[in-house]
Amino acid sequence: MGWLQDLREAGAEPWEPVGTGAFAAASLGFAGLMLVAATAREGWIPLLDGVNLVFHEAGHPIFGLFGSETLGFLGGTLMQVMVPVLVGGAFWRKRQTVGAAVAALWAGENGLNIARYMADARSQLLPLVGGGEHDWATLFGQWGCLSRDTAIAGAVRAAGWLVMLGAWAWLGWRWHRDRTA
Repeated sequence: MGWLQDLREAGAEPWEPVGTGAFAAASLGFAGLMLVAATAREGWIPLLDGVNLVFHEAGHPIFGLFGSETLGFLGGTLMQVMVPVLVGGAFWRKRQTVGAAVAALWAGENGLNIARYMADARSQLLPLVGGGEHDWATLFGQWGCLSRDTAIAGAVRAAGWLVMLGAWAWLGWRWHRDRTA
């Protein structure tokens, strides 16, 4: 459990201060990304979701190595979430405030992207990389909840927005705290 001890020790270190310029730049970036996410045609943000798609597709064979077909289907989404969480964890461990907040924003945006794919489970209108089976149609079908695809997607989408807004609020709180401390 050396990594857990490292995490505890990292928690004792002070957070990197958030300067006004960094907070303003990050806020503009957050606002821009959230505006694009809210207004993008079909919810697709080309550069960011293209990167997310690479991690998603890499997750299928990686998690497929564990021998479970279900884990192979789920692996795309797992990898898509794990990458920004691990990046955020690295920033968190180093107590780099802006990096941790931006990684959390990235993780939250992934929630929007994943929700879009989940909501498509029954209709299957989204183009799939290389054709093949629709991950969430397969998974929801196995789990007996295919008829609730859009409801589940709505909850995941709401969670994604909450994570993004929470990341910005936390960054703002850290900035404010640095000004008043």
